[in-house]
Amino acid sequence: MLLLSMFLRCHKRLKDGKEHRYYSVVENRRLQSGQIAQRQVLYLGEVSDSQRAAWRKSLEVFDEQQQRYTMLSLFAEDRPAPADLRAIQVKLDQMQLRRPRPYGNCWLGCELWRQLELDRFWEQKLPRGRESVAWAKVLELLVVNRLISPGSEFRLPREWFDPSAMDVLLGADLAVAEKDRLYRCLDRLLEHRPELLGHLQQRWRDLFHAEFEVLLYDLTSTYLEGEAEQNPKARYGYSRDSRPDCKQVIVALVITPEGFPLAYEVLDGNRSDKTTLGEFLDQIEKLYGQARRVWLMDRGIPTEKLLTEIRAERPNTFYLVGTPRARVKKYEKQWLDLPWRKVRDAVEVKLFAQDEEVYVLAKSEGRRAKETAMRRKRLARLLCKLRAMRRSCPKRDPLLLRIGAAKTEAGRAYGFVKIHLPKDGQEVTRQTFHFQVDKAKLEDAELRDGHYLLRTNLVAEDPAVLWDRYMQLTQIEAAFKCLKSDLGIRPIHHQLERRVDAHILVAFLAYCLMTTLKQRLQAHAPGLTPRAVLEKLAAIQMLDVCLPTTDGRSLIMPRYTEPEPDLALLLHQIKMTLPPQPPPRLHTPAATAAPALKM
Repeated sequence: MLLLSMFLRCHKRLKDGKEHRYYSVVENRRLQSGQIAQRQVLYLGEVSDSQRAAWRKSLEVFDEQQQRYTMLSLFAEDRPAPADLRAIQVKLDQMQLRRPRPYGNCWLGCELWRQLELDRFWEQKLPRGRESVAWAKVLELLVVNRLISPGSEFRLPREWFDPSAMDVLLGADLAVAEKDRLYRCLDRLLEHRPELLGHLQQRWRDLFHAEFEVLLYDLTSTYLEGEAEQNPKARYGYSRDSRPDCKQVIVALVITPEGFPLAYEVLDGNRSDKTTLGEFLDQIEKLYGQARRVWLMDRGIPTEKLLTEIRAERPNTFYLVGTPRARVKKYEKQWLDLPWRKVRDAVEVKLFAQDEEVYVLAKSEGRRAKETAMRRKRLARLLCKLRAMRRSCPKRDPLLLRIGAAKTEAGRAYGFVKIHLPKDGQEVTRQTFHFQVDKAKLEDAELRDGHYLLRTNLVAEDPAVLWDRYMQLTQIEAAFKCLKSDLGIRPIHHQLERRVDAHILVAFLAYCLMTTLKQRLQAHAPGLTPRAVLEKLAAIQMLDVCLPTTDGRSLIMPRYTEPEPDLALLLHQIKMTLPPQPPPRLHTPAATAAPALKM
């Protein structure tokens, strides 16, 4: 198709006995068949009449020369302005469209920020001083950037701010995104974290009627770039990111089964999981008071000492925790005599009471098939590599190196293979190097696949409810995946402890926005993910409509494009409405103009 021309089209509508006029930018395109088709490019909004003899619209315009807002009326270039109004004359034939950039996703991030009333909260906690830009706006920019296009504070002003519509949404220029300003904003956040957690809890109660009786608790790690010598929390430890070569910090998180985060903590990178739970129990009671709460945890987090303390000293605290499979063997004789009880289509359980606790042995056929398939896949890959080594490694030392690498990759599957290695000085042949699968050990492991052993002090709870609750631990795994993948919390480039903690706080706030959007989608548009909605709304673009005036200036009207029908339906479904078009401004010749798309 070939673009022929663009022009303004006027649409008239009678409403309450008054005529209203709406204008759009329309383009003519020549199709391959030779016909000319018209398409609406940009909706400019209403241009109403205050006098039927002349075309005009009262505008609040920011005059860059006088540095203030003023009321003007817009007239056709070939018509005289009435004497009773200040007016500007524009050259419609020289109209330009400048700076096309995504608007819809940035607006959605700012809208979620306002729905959680974080603008009001941070304006109170970060009052404006002598700075030209409010710190609350700087923080909003950091969080929305983390939600849409996560990256470092060094990257944000260079690569993301200008090609986005955040300048219009925040009502601020590039000064809001200065690198040093972003860093200094991080230094002001941490002291307000306890009050922030309480504010968010109340907002989720108000918006979604959230309940906080059942809590999920887990930990993950995130690694840092550089030596981080000025951060005492940065330590080498067990890396969930498979980066043992980097220092890391531990992030402990408490969320509800719906995904609402209640609290988090940044811990030393070498902190053992078993030493963290007691502090969190005290912290939650200190922040939100004593109440009946059920804690869901994976095995390896609570110690026997702590569980005994909970049963003895915390009558309102209950737990449901996974247990190592070695305990199945410990009580195997008691399990064998008990009947299976079916609680779901493919889930059966057995109950066993022991020392003020109930043990639940659960068997899931779906999980059993999955675990067996994963083990067999790893085992088959290991055997294939061992056969290749016998052909390609004539010497013993290279063979040992390759077996060590294969063992690391195979994980626990390596324990099901018996390997006979050649002695020193022997050549690698079928006689000196051979291997076989330990079938008895493999069959014994497959019999235990799909089995979970849970323990709880909820002695009167229905086992079906216990199983469903334990499966909700997948929600906290999804939260960590969101923080690491969608929100780019790793790697952390900061070297100071306070800025590492503040970086995690910004990611936590972005996760709160993501969770809020997720809850709206589940209620009004199930099947859509928050990331898919953000990508869809990026199709709503912001453009600067530039109209040269007869006095040598330019009238710039930022306008977002009209959403396509599917996007309009999506906004209607999630009960969100786009805001009014932003106010225009007068651009002086001294200001540097952005590259234009000339018509």
